[in-house]
Amino acid sequence: MPLDLHALYPRLIHLMLDTVFVVNRDNQIVFVSEACEALLGYRPEELVGTPITHYMHPDDLAATRASIIRVMNGQPHVDFRNRYIRKDGGVVYILWSACWSEEIGARIGVARNVTALTHAEEELRFLAHHDPLTRLTNRSLFNDRLATALRSARRHGHSLALLFVDINGFKGINDAFGHAMGDRVLCAVAQRLQACVAETDTVARIGGDEFTVLLSEVASKNAVCEQVQRIITAMAEPLGADFAGLPMPSCSIGVACYPDDGEDADALLSHADSDMYRIKRLATGTG
Repeated sequence: MPLDLHALYPRLIHLMLDTVFVVNRDNQIVFVSEACEALLGYRPEELVGTPITHYMHPDDLAATRASIIRVMNGQPHVDFRNRYIRKDGGVVYILWSACWSEEIGARIGVARNVTALTHAEEELRFLAHHDPLTRLTNRSLFNDRLATALRSARRHGHSLALLFVDINGFKGINDAFGHAMGDRVLCAVAQRLQACVAETDTVARIGGDEFTVLLSEVASKNAVCEQVQRIITAMAEPLGADFAGLPMPSCSIGVACYPDDGEDADALLSHADSDMYRIKRLATGTG
């Protein structure tokens, strides 16, 4: 007996891991495959007869309506992404392939859950410009922001300051307590530095136990000194009980101000680095 493929189609559709939607001209869902429950948390009978726009993330409505118009004008859209709100309130990222069927007077869409892929892509974009351990700006993005700040300072005639921060005795922490504890200390340092500056300023980890701080607009050298003192005071606060009694290490901070200590990024970084080592020698008696 020959196979009746037409009889098989509904079963095949419901076996698909992706979700099939059929939506009429009025945006009412007239059919949805059983995979919708895994995608959105609703059973098919809960969705049929309701407007599909009801489940769209409000921030994506405008772009989605534009895609709907495109599809209804006969232009298939096979790579459209948007977000939907699940029954439990969660957000799911969806990749759509959709076309219009004149035969049935409805658009047919296949929805794939790409939430994990989207988060992975976002993380990769983040890590291109941030330190993976502390989540601070990395050297590359810091240099870009310093260049931008310098252009603005030259254009508007204001000052900026660059701080070079080094953790004293950090190697001893790694040797005595292990690298996992050392990483936790670096994260604590990063959080304290970030808490000491304004939103318009930038804190970066540029490698190892070295950090830089860009104060993008400063009123005076006294204001810079006050900021340095705030950081030193914050670093002197003891670590929490979960650090097994480890004392918070001190830090050495070198300072360079534009334009007095240099007029370009290299000169400022070199001056701040040299000043940091001068302070470090005074504080620890080492080079």
